[in-house]
Amino acid sequence: MNQIKIGLLGMGRIGRIHLRNINQHLDGARIIAVADPQIEASRFNAEYPGLFFSQEAQDVITRQDIDAVLICTPTSSHANLIELAARNGKHIFCEKPMDLSLSRTISLAEMAKVSGVKLMLGFNRRFDPDFMLARQSVREGRIGDLQIVKITSRDPGLPPIDYIRNSGGLFMDMAIHDFDMARYIMEKEVKEVYARGLVVVDQAVGEAGDIDTALTTLIFEDDTYAVIDNSRKAVYGYDQRLEIFGKGGMIRVGNNLHNQNVLFDETGIHHALPLDFFMDRYSKSYQKEMEAFIDVLQNDSPIPSGVEDALQATLIAYGANMSMRKGEPVRLSEIDISLKKAV
Repeated sequence: MNQIKIGLLGMGRIGRIHLRNINQHLDGARIIAVADPQIEASRFNAEYPGLFFSQEAQDVITRQDIDAVLICTPTSSHANLIELAARNGKHIFCEKPMDLSLSRTISLAEMAKVSGVKLMLGFNRRFDPDFMLARQSVREGRIGDLQIVKITSRDPGLPPIDYIRNSGGLFMDMAIHDFDMARYIMEKEVKEVYARGLVVVDQAVGEAGDIDTALTTLIFEDDTYAVIDNSRKAVYGYDQRLEIFGKGGMIRVGNNLHNQNVLFDETGIHHALPLDFFMDRYSKSYQKEMEAFIDVLQNDSPIPSGVEDALQATLIAYGANMSMRKGEPVRLSEIDISLKKAV
């Protein structure tokens, strides 16, 4: 396969990031068609002359010259677009999750395997250079057998309440990245989840049926742990930290700051705040993610974040929601068995 020709579905913040990264930085691929029902054709054509545009995703997916599609639309549309792309023989990159329903996620995973198309999920934190280096150090045995992973993931501010109502909840929308990261670092499967959640940032979040603060403990198959704390609002910026503790040492990945200047004076030690949001913090990881997807298509490389990863992260998120409601730990094997019988 020569240069990969791609159709982009959804021109929100992430869609625009992928468009810029591919068309400006990746010689092996080109986005040649875009669909977004919320954008007027005249406005799009004025900003991106020469690119095919439609408000209908089907117009892009069914083009004969399209090799693959990027699905960057709202979560509620992911499953239908994955099915349509697979039926048309298009390889797929889809932002997480495939669907809010675990049963349909399982069905989509099976469909992708049967159809023969490659399906990669957008767990972009796997491609952050610092997290990749940490995982490499773990795999090289630099800190011995792992015991505990600690992940902090706090947004700088609440998203719109309308977004929260349709997001699937904090565990499915936000913490799912951290659940995937825990599996990615540990290279083990989670067997049990215990989660608690609060509404402390804004009562409107609770009225929308969600939480804004959470603490989750994951128990892996060998009884090691991951501890994850999430918040929708950290007043000091986008707080993204990772700590990996092993028998032979520890790895710590701190926040990316606005600058690396540190001032020491008689009042204390002063440095810049963390970056403001995910588009800044993970700018490099978005580009590396697309590089990996193009490599999968051109060289038949292993998919670095495939349907099994999506299924397991969604299963953990489902278990965390169930644990919070019940107020007790939940074994994932019991969820998996019950849902597979229903599919």
